[in-house]
This record gives sequence, C-alpha cells and structure tokens, in this order.
Amino acid sequence: MELEFWGVRGTMPSPGPEKVRYGGHTHCTSVRTAEGATLVIDAGTGIKDLGTRLMTEAGAAGDAPVNVVLLLTHFHIDHIIGLPLFGPLFSPRASITFYSAAEPEAAERYLGGLMTGPYFPVDLEATPAAKRFKKVIPGLTIGGIQISSCPLIHPQGNVAYRLEFGGQRIVSATDTEHPVKGVDPKLADLSAGATHLIYDATFTPEEYAAGRKGWGHSTWLAGTELAAAAGAGHLVLSHYSPDHSDERVDGILAAARAKFPQTSAASQGLKLR
Repeated sequence: MELEFWGVRGTMPSPGPEKVRYGGHTHCTSVRTAEGATLVIDAGTGIKDLGTRLMTEAGAAGDAPVNVVLLLTHFHIDHIIGLPLFGPLFSPRASITFYSAAEPEAAERYLGGLMTGPYFPVDLEATPAAKRFKKVIPGLTIGGIQISSCPLIHPQGNVAYRLEFGGQRIVSATDTEHPVKGVDPKLADLSAGATHLIYDATFTPEEYAAGRKGWGHSTWLAGTELAAAAGAGHLVLSHYSPDHSDERVDGILAAARAKFPQTSAASQGLKLR
C-alpha cells in the first residue's frame, strides 16, 4: 500500500511562509494498492488537490470512471471543509461512497448542511456524481483492503481506522485525547503491529497541561507511548496545531525521536510504503 498525505493540519487551514515545508491544508490522506484500489481518509482542504489528480488521471485514461471511497473519521469542520471543492463530486463519471460511524441518513444530512445556501452555491444533492452513504461495520473489506475501526476520546465522537493489505497495517488516529494514565486500550489494540501509526500531535505536553485537557487532542509524547505499547513499526505525527510553525514541528519531531526513534512528521506530499 502507498500512503500519501494531502493535509496535515488540524482545527483550521493555516497557510503562511513559516509553514511551507509541512503545509497548511487540513487533514486528508489517501491509500492506494498496487491493484488500483484507492481509499481516502477525511475531506480536509487537502482533498482538493487529491481530487485534481484523480480527475487528471481519469482524463489521461480516456475519461475513465472515477471511483472514490471516502472514510470520514467525524464531521468537525476541519475534516470535511474541502468536500465542496472536491473535483470528482462535480463529475457525472464519478462515484463516491461515504463511510462513517454515523447512520447513513445522518451522514448525508451533516454533509448536506455544509453544501447549501448561504454557505455554498451548490447543494450536495445537486452535484452530478453518484453518491452513496454507508455505515462502517465490522469485517468491512473494500478493494481487498480490510478496514477496522474503534471509537476515540473526542468531543461529539470520532473513530480511528486501521487498513490492512498485503501484510501492511496503516492506522489513522487523529483527533483523540490520551487517558490520564497509560494508553487508550482500544486504540492500542487497533494499533498493534502497525506498519505506520498516524497520531494526533496537536499539542506539546506543556501546551496540553496549560489548559487544553478535555479538548479532545493529544501530544507527541502520548504518541510515542502508544507506539511503544502497540509495537508499531513507525510513528507518524500529524494534525498539527495551526499555531505551530515548521521550526516548531521540527522541535516536536526531535523530541519524539528521542523517545521513539522510528518517528516521522507528516507533511503535504509525503508518501510512505
């Protein structure tokens, strides 16, 4: 599987000259197999660039159909804000299946509330792509990729996803808060033996202790503890605070590597296999 990052920020888009290396788009990742299956996790602002690539590839293949599977972790605005500008949504050749922990009718209502007047000029139901809404269930397999999930500690709910294919395990766990002591046992179980563990590094431990408890986000330190407990091969920090510059993320990465050497910091355009 090839894992690619299209957006690595949380809370809100945060462009600027001090954030060029890691990027300012909000959360969106894609996973592609050698067999051609593509899954997308979340629809932050980074999904716009992904949509452009998918439509370009389809055009180069003679206007081939575009099939997108979008796994939504939850419906907070930074994780869905890019959807109204997702190119395949406006193509009659595209088919988009939305998966989430919500009931299908609720998921369609939540996303429809984003794409309606006076917030956006085109209603979701009016877009020409074929759209299906489904609930994530145990034992789900798409394109040969086995998908598992577990609930996370976050206001109004959220889920982590594990994608397995060909002996690889990718776990995406952003927007989660670590317990007061130890690690989240459900998340540790889901992350056991992960090839790549993507984890919420919104705050530093000092920021978290200074009034951010209960906000539903975590730290690089909690990420290293989870990675060690789960026996993960590689920890990937992501979902950075919009207040953190490239230099600040560099410092976070250095501190994390001192605890768990197999740590990387996600950036827009990063590809991992």
